[in-house]
Amino acid sequence: MLSLDGSMATFADLRGRARGERLHMIGGRIFGVGGANVVIGPALAVAAVVAVAIAAAVGRWAGLGTARGASLAAVRAVVQLGAVSLLLGAIIGSIPASAAFVALMVGVAAWTSARRVTGQPVTRERSGAWVLLPIALAPLPVVGALVAGGVVPPLGVAIIPMAGILIGGTMTATSLAGRRALDELSSRRGEVEAALSLGFLDRDAAIEIARPTAAQALVPPLDQTRTVGLVTLPGAFVGMLLGGATPIEAGAVQLLVLLLLLAVETVAVAVTVELVCRGRIRRPAE
Repeated sequence: MLSLDGSMATFADLRGRARGERLHMIGGRIFGVGGANVVIGPALAVAAVVAVAIAAAVGRWAGLGTARGASLAAVRAVVQLGAVSLLLGAIIGSIPASAAFVALMVGVAAWTSARRVTGQPVTRERSGAWVLLPIALAPLPVVGALVAGGVVPPLGVAIIPMAGILIGGTMTATSLAGRRALDELSSRRGEVEAALSLGFLDRDAAIEIARPTAAQALVPPLDQTRTVGLVTLPGAFVGMLLGGATPIEAGAVQLLVLLLLLAVETVAVAVTVELVCRGRIRRPAE
């Protein structure tokens, strides 16, 4: 039987280790997470359904218009995570397959962000395709450097999660920065025209207006980094603890993830603002 550290162990060995590590047997498989465990069972499903029901009910009661969206998002999450879990089990042993999956993540992130920024899918507003640049520009080289430097092992099980975290961060930063920059340029068009009349170039006039508000897209990662451990325990930290890592190991990895996110999201915001102010990313009405 495969033990938690990847070595072979008998059932008796695992029973012995259970005294100190609280191993649990679920569906014939043993899960160990140091001193804590999330039990996969009916209670977890009930908790998930209740969470969605609360989000939908409060959204309807408060008139936020998010009740249907919350329900549909939950259903999509179940389907997508189920499919991805099965897919990852089949491809994590292959570096080429893992790289292809990372490329797929970049494509989906760009498609999603383009719609958020321009208000239209890429098939209708082609300028949205430019969001691919800020989303992929930093995460892919960073992951490659981590693997080359030996920080992340050259294994799909390590590369895919790290790439997914960073790509997700740049997707969010790109969407927020792009939307805010375009909104600001639209609402303050008169100021842009005034700057142009003073001799500013198109890009320079636009960036003076868009840059301050677009920089607000960095507030979430900045606040998360400032308050980590005091207000929140981010996902990588909690996930490693539940996976059996020591608090020191979990803290070191979470620190790396937070700093990398801050770096790649800053690059994404800077590139997005530049693309918006140069007219590469725009909305149909503009």
